[in-house]
Amino acid sequence: MNTPICDFVKNYAQSDTLRLHMPGHKGMSFLGCENLDITEISGADALYGADGIIAESEKNATELFGNKATFFSAEGSSQCIKAMLCLAKMKSDSSDFTVLASRNVHKAFIYACGLLNIRVRWLFDESDKFSLCRCNITAQQLDKELEKEKADAVYVTSPDYLGGELDIKALSDVAHSHGAVMLVDNAHGAYLHFLGESRHPMDLGADMCCDSAHKTLPVLTGGAYLHINNERYVDSAKKALEMFGSTSPSYLILQSLDLCNEYLADGYKDKLNNCINRVEKLKKQLSDNGWKVQQSDPLKLTVLSSGINLSERLRQNAIECEYEDPDYTVMMFTPENPDITYEKIISAFGVCDIKNAPPAMFLPIPEKCMEISDALFSQNERVSLENAVGRVVADTSVGCPPAVSVVVSGEKISEKTAEIMRYYGIDKISVVR
Repeated sequence: MNTPICDFVKNYAQSDTLRLHMPGHKGMSFLGCENLDITEISGADALYGADGIIAESEKNATELFGNKATFFSAEGSSQCIKAMLCLAKMKSDSSDFTVLASRNVHKAFIYACGLLNIRVRWLFDESDKFSLCRCNITAQQLDKELEKEKADAVYVTSPDYLGGELDIKALSDVAHSHGAVMLVDNAHGAYLHFLGESRHPMDLGADMCCDSAHKTLPVLTGGAYLHINNERYVDSAKKALEMFGSTSPSYLILQSLDLCNEYLADGYKDKLNNCINRVEKLKKQLSDNGWKVQQSDPLKLTVLSSGINLSERLRQNAIECEYEDPDYTVMMFTPENPDITYEKIISAFGVCDIKNAPPAMFLPIPEKCMEISDALFSQNERVSLENAVGRVVADTSVGCPPAVSVVVSGEKISEKTAEIMRYYGIDKISVVR
């Protein structure tokens, strides 16, 4: 597969062209990559008005993922989340656009709803296994909520930060049966399309989704995809992305996305399958050593670590994990991890001789006092959690994105929700004055 962006920049870097344009480093080496760092000069195309090399590269990505359209983002899935919501509202006939969303959303979702004045109804995990990162939503639950009150869009996060996956096919079928558009934050699952049997949201009925390419593919941080399978949103996608993006997108990131097309087209499925097999073997070895390995998407290792400072143990062995909270430790793998990775992990973990379990917690549905947009743009102050009980949240605080917002902008903090936030290390929060 060709790499038009990389080829153009490489040729430009090797030319004797005098750079009387941005960036200010003029191609001189400070970090070492400056000669490949350009701006939207003649021939380089323009990300939000692409009709040249960027458009060609995006077309390659579209073919690889098998969508109606795939567009690049140099500002992560955060930009794509905002663009998805913007497109869904822009193309809706509703005068009171409403999204029915699983509670474990990225902050970008909440900020987008505030900026776009979108009304949100929340879907809560109905099980008794509360975690800050998990929100198990079933098709039956979604159907019941949509029967109760219509929504214009359904929005879920899958995989979640712990690696949990929802039944996107069943959820999409229910959403569409009620006339709602299906939106998925698939930031952690760009690779899912390339499994033996695809588990990517776009192959399971979603209308739009975002992928953080940089999370699971060999792409520079900030590289992401906006995927669209509903024709009505394609023509306005660039405008929606431009509304939330910089006019100076990183050409280093765009080259990285461009080169990834070639990587995905050239034996990636075999590399991915081999990596997944190694991770599965690792999970079994850890389970045999007494560790409670949680069910997760194929490239994550999520371990119950209540009462164990596992992340510190790993750091002492020169291993850095992706995420930790009081109960779980998460590691992420790709084919780019060297073979020694798996041996080092087994050695660092050792045998688990602690049998602690996370405390049983249930998140009560908070009282809504204001719309998200009103709360976000209100006069506010940052106070200690102890002084926040009974107050209305202005800016949402979560332990990590995407995670369950214990209390969302516009909702009141109760003693119980404060207790949960305290457990996850949240000690200050912004409240409405």
